[in-house]
Amino acid sequence: MCGIVGILSNREVTPTILDVLKKLEYRGYDSAGIATIYNNNINRQRAKGKIENLEKLINQNDLPGKIGIGHTRWATHGIPSEDNAHPHHVGSVVGVHNGIIENFREIKKELSKKGYHFYSETDTEVIIQLCSYFTKQGLNNKDAFLKTIKRLEGAFALCLMFKDDETKLYVTKRSAPLVIGYGESDIYVGSDAVSLSNLINKVIFLDEDDVAIISKKETEIFNKTGQKIKRKKKSVELNNEAINKGNFQHFMLKEIHEQPEVFTYATSSFINFKQQKIEIPHKLIEFDNINRIILVACGTAFYACAVAKYWFEKYVKIPVEIDVASEFRYRDNSFGKNEYAIFVSQSGETADTLAALRKVKGKVKKIISIVNVIESSIARESDIILPIKAGPEIGVASTKAFTAQLAVLACLTIYFSNRRGLLSKNENSELIDALVSTPRIMSKILSKTEDYKGFATKLLKSKNVLFLGRGNLYPLALEAALKLKEISYIHAEGYPSGELKHGPIALVDENMPVICFAPYNDLFEKTISNVEEVLARSGNVLLITDEKGYSYLSSHEFPIIKLPKFSNFIEPIIYAIPSQLIAYYTALFKGTDIDQPRNLAKSVTVE
Repeated sequence: MCGIVGILSNREVTPTILDVLKKLEYRGYDSAGIATIYNNNINRQRAKGKIENLEKLINQNDLPGKIGIGHTRWATHGIPSEDNAHPHHVGSVVGVHNGIIENFREIKKELSKKGYHFYSETDTEVIIQLCSYFTKQGLNNKDAFLKTIKRLEGAFALCLMFKDDETKLYVTKRSAPLVIGYGESDIYVGSDAVSLSNLINKVIFLDEDDVAIISKKETEIFNKTGQKIKRKKKSVELNNEAINKGNFQHFMLKEIHEQPEVFTYATSSFINFKQQKIEIPHKLIEFDNINRIILVACGTAFYACAVAKYWFEKYVKIPVEIDVASEFRYRDNSFGKNEYAIFVSQSGETADTLAALRKVKGKVKKIISIVNVIESSIARESDIILPIKAGPEIGVASTKAFTAQLAVLACLTIYFSNRRGLLSKNENSELIDALVSTPRIMSKILSKTEDYKGFATKLLKSKNVLFLGRGNLYPLALEAALKLKEISYIHAEGYPSGELKHGPIALVDENMPVICFAPYNDLFEKTISNVEEVLARSGNVLLITDEKGYSYLSSHEFPIIKLPKFSNFIEPIIYAIPSQLIAYYTALFKGTDIDQPRNLAKSVTVE
């Protein structure tokens, strides 16, 4: 959730820390702060709210120093305030933290009995207070840091400095992301490599419970037993343009419009055009013996899994279980050795999804991860990695990552089905052709946005919105409702169209828009019957269909958006675009903060 940066340099670091924090702000924007060390003194500035507030303070009161740390916060313990903002400073110690310390109350109670006073409500302060206590007991900086870490329970990424040493950064991670980056002469610590993309050419991805003591001379890394180890520096190839908005007003809009290209890129790794087949660059052996697939994710990624359930059951003919990671990890599950478990996460660091993955380790045949970051924790702990290759997604509300996840899951569907001998040559070609046509159809929809602006104007005064979908568009109704909630703050729900009469229809009146996904397929007439039920109760219907559906409804009393013709196989992928555009323009017209909606962060690395 929170964003961390640390820098060791031969020049003043504050301007660079500010720049990196701006790139990390998608991870949290409740408050921000920077601390530097200069002439054995800790200098610190913190501000409630966004980075711009911190920048104004620093412009008035410079922070000198060639070593420094910064932080942008997503609040877990304690309200957003200057006192609760990082970095926290006690005695000779100053530090920043991402995660949750589960035993902080116990440690706080112990230190309080020793006469220590706490000035914030955060669990982070406990870390700094404890480390300061150990230094006052006579321990050197390294031993104080190591002893502090041993006391901590929970998930955390830490970066600390000590005022009597302007040459070192002390870092560690457990179930939270942290990387060490190397530029021409400077060394960096960051929550992700993307934020450092224009500064580094090499990176070390820390493993669980790694402890690193970083100086300009060397980077010492220890495992959780205290043994000195080596981690390879890896070259980084990051496109800095991907984290700029370009000519778009918001990152979200830019990322919506990137989807045709991203989808092409995501599928190109799997489609062998010469042989007209799907190839997985890993050996998924003994698939014939597999008797269940388990799909686990959170948020938007979970809805991608829900779509895949329809695909797998239809084309692969195998039982599929889908589960929200935060529930899956705590249920009394049973697993079999002839099962695949698939975990989907944009960041590859989602705390609940990572914990769910660890729960099934050694209990299933293969663990497959579908991720955007191939060096993430989820990827590294999987047997097979299937990258979505969406590039950095900065907008908090996921768009291009969602359709890229669907792209990979669709390829996996075709691959699994062929492995089981269930597709004819013609059926295989039709499904692949459908995927190949998807970017063209996406582009057509994105070239005509006026209809979506019109839909959006009808939602502005609404307090509630209902999305309806049948079959594999039911998950899209859920995803559309989530998008609208995330960025417009309008309450919305997604429902299976057939469930309307089992309760939700009681809410229908002229003030509640009902947005219905109605492609012309085997379920079209049933869906239209549901629409008629809404109209009979003076409901406010907005409908999205395709060319055939539009022709069928030539005489209608409600707004309709007509989509181009496309294969039934790709319906969920195509309908994602209208869902995103409706949410975006509604939020735009309402004037909300689209890229950084309130109370949300991009990467959920805490439970």
